[in-house]
Amino acid sequence: MSESRRPARRGRSGSGARNNRPRQARRPDASWAGLDQPRVAARDVLRAVRERDAYANLVLPGLLRERRIDGRDAALATELAYGAARARGLLDAVIAECAGRPVEEIDGPLLDVLQLGAYQLLRTRVAPHAAVATSVDLVRAEAGQGKAGFVNAVLRRVSEHTESEWVERLAPTDPVGRLAFEHAHPTWIAQAFSDALGPDAGELEDVLVADDARPVVHLVARPGEISSEELALMTGGEVGRYSPYAVYLDGGDPGLLDAVREGFAGVQDEGSQLVALALSRAPLEGPDTGRWLDLCAGPGGKAALLGALAEIEGGRVDAVEPVEHRADLIRKTTRELPVDVRVADGRDPGLESGYDRVLVDAPCTGLGALRRRPEARWRRKPSDVAGLVKLQRELLASAISLVRPGGVVLYATCSPHLSETVTVVADAVRRYGLSALDTRELVPGVPNVGDGPSVQLWPHRHGTDAMFLAALRKPSN
Repeated sequence: MSESRRPARRGRSGSGARNNRPRQARRPDASWAGLDQPRVAARDVLRAVRERDAYANLVLPGLLRERRIDGRDAALATELAYGAARARGLLDAVIAECAGRPVEEIDGPLLDVLQLGAYQLLRTRVAPHAAVATSVDLVRAEAGQGKAGFVNAVLRRVSEHTESEWVERLAPTDPVGRLAFEHAHPTWIAQAFSDALGPDAGELEDVLVADDARPVVHLVARPGEISSEELALMTGGEVGRYSPYAVYLDGGDPGLLDAVREGFAGVQDEGSQLVALALSRAPLEGPDTGRWLDLCAGPGGKAALLGALAEIEGGRVDAVEPVEHRADLIRKTTRELPVDVRVADGRDPGLESGYDRVLVDAPCTGLGALRRRPEARWRRKPSDVAGLVKLQRELLASAISLVRPGGVVLYATCSPHLSETVTVVADAVRRYGLSALDTRELVPGVPNVGDGPSVQLWPHRHGTDAMFLAALRKPSN
């Protein structure tokens, strides 16, 4: 770090990642010692997702540490667990065809192993005999020879065709449905992406492919603590393209980095960084008194970036979160920053109005971050959208009541679904007489973000989550 910068703070929390991880899958006992441990770990992740609605990306790292699986074995377990979780729809269709029954009629523990085996057969270079044999061993050790024979028969049928041949046999005939099946997405999500792309719907396949690619780790250098160039040198990373605070890492556990552990940096997608930066750059009518608000602040990444920016400007941020344990995460992430955490419902937080800048990073379907949560695409349902849109509108209305005349509200979602994005914004503009600012001007240097005035980021274009952001100014009179 350059000597011109002030001394770094000590004792602040690192990345602000969730600490309420689901409990880990149980450790295999001694009778499992002869089994392939990366595949046991991958199977246990799939089981945790199925049985407890756990998040694969939260379960797996702790499980690998607990069982001391590292190196190439850890890489294999990660590829199999995340890959099978992502591809579940395609795998289930093939399994059902080969089993002669719907997957709902197959015992859950058997289905976990079938998905694991089918993924190896269809989407990896694992030798077919190894994929089948290790899967049969997993079932035999737990459920006996009879069920192992069933798994053996199904997987041998799976192995009779390649993935592309199964797609030809089983995919829907309509273009969107076929692409969705081929790239293991629910059709409704693929259609939502196509609708959001509009005249660029020909890029749909690129979006689906990007969702299946392992995302690059993005770090954020804390403003006033360290520059992105210094952070890149410390971590061996690469300076980001769009955010002045972004650094890209090829892999590894960012939680082990000294810069993250000591609070100089955090883990944050570059798209999320651009959301906070856009709010801080938005032109106000009248002076900025330094009173800022993050209305949906948990788990605290954007609040931390806003707090660091506000500190440079001499301002303060109120951060609202209704759930106490998530509020604790914000407190840890923003420790020693000018951020005051309020445990309240953002729809009626009991705060005095008059904020200069308000961020509404609204709860949403999360369709823009499917690459980071491999099971999420199968967990969400079309019926989720209506309830979330109602909540988004209520939160935006609250933000508008709290911002001062001439102040700015930045509405953002990690979803490109039109019902959650432009429709919510258009309704607010109409109802409250807001001015829609050209948000493209608030993310300078970021190309191909749409026709405006809002901004839509895409993983295949920008390497970020598919963040939507729209800056709205409240009239002065």
